[in-house]
Amino acid sequence: MIERQDIGTRMSKIVKHNGTVYLCGQVGAGETVTEQTQDCLARVDALLEKAGSSREQILQAVIWVADMADFAEMNAVWDAWVPEGHAPARACGEAKLARPELKVEVIVTAAYE
Repeated sequence: MIERQDIGTRMSKIVKHNGTVYLCGQVGAGETVTEQTQDCLARVDALLEKAGSSREQILQAVIWVADMADFAEMNAVWDAWVPEGHAPARACGEAKLARPELKVEVIVTAAYE
């Protein structure tokens, strides 16, 4: 069975199936890469909690940064956020994001119980 939460016309924020939860891409508010990454990851936390999951259960993360020059700044926030011993499979690339002011987008897949 597929369960969808926060369903919109274009996407659902959470889709659960067979022990796996898929989150829609999350962006954050703020002027800097640090601020946007912190806010983005706080939004991921909230969606994981709503889905019955957690940071420790993240299976994969895909991260898009608008400029790879911001890679180290984003990673500093990411590294502090990921629980020790629970680093997911991860990819990070540069992409033009939906709005010019956006610097980071994170897409997460996790297990849930």
